[in-house]
Amino acid sequence: MLIHPMPDPIAFSLGPLAVRWYGLMYLLAFVMFIALGRVRLRQPHVAAAGWKAEDLDDMLFYGVLGVVIGGRLGEVLFYHPAYYFSHPLEIFAVWKGGMSFHGGFLGVMAAMWLWGRKAGRPLMEVMDFIAPLVPLGYAAGRIGNFINAELPGRVADASLPWAMKWPGVDHLVHPSPIYQALVDGVLLFIILWLFARKPRPRLAVSGMFSLLYGCARFFTEYFRTPDYEVHIGSLTISAGQMLSIPMIVLGLILLLTAYNKRRRYARNPT
Repeated sequence: MLIHPMPDPIAFSLGPLAVRWYGLMYLLAFVMFIALGRVRLRQPHVAAAGWKAEDLDDMLFYGVLGVVIGGRLGEVLFYHPAYYFSHPLEIFAVWKGGMSFHGGFLGVMAAMWLWGRKAGRPLMEVMDFIAPLVPLGYAAGRIGNFINAELPGRVADASLPWAMKWPGVDHLVHPSPIYQALVDGVLLFIILWLFARKPRPRLAVSGMFSLLYGCARFFTEYFRTPDYEVHIGSLTISAGQMLSIPMIVLGLILLLTAYNKRRRYARNPT
């Protein structure tokens, strides 16, 4: 059995200002976006498409707005609408945690569409570029959830070596934020980065990200205490699984479209 280390959610204080680990994890995510993006800019097929460091810096500004606004609105609307509509000022308390990946995903898509209009690049070309830069940032966010003792897992058998005593929970649980950081984050990053190192048809990298994340999240949700569950006949799925199904479908559609277009072009290049 492990015991949640319960680190202080406040990393350090500067006078009356308390800097929280949760916020620092998001800062780390944005730093990794820039660092990985600069590596990606050096890949020959990316450089040949005319991507520049200035584009990366500009996209980060738009992306931060998309992540924060979309992620928070997703948490409010997808998971706890009754609570937040009863406590509207809590909507703005992002430093306490509570960010939805699916909401952040939609927020980033909207932000990248706006940036793409200004830069003259189609949305899916932009998404293909940034998709491999996202998973490690997601992993950092899940570590922030763990530090905040958010998102406890489902009941775990005491024989499981990493079954964890969670703050405020009277039984052992799976440390689900760690599972999601490793599977939805690190493992997804490795697969997607390797896939995107070679030239791919437009939509393929975005499609692979959507498909892999949707499948990974659907799996890791089995170890996380659901915010709520939906019953469809004899099938029970959690809120996170329900929101991941459209991502799986979208990923399949994008991949099929990408490779069907390439086959048609190969047969008839004119």
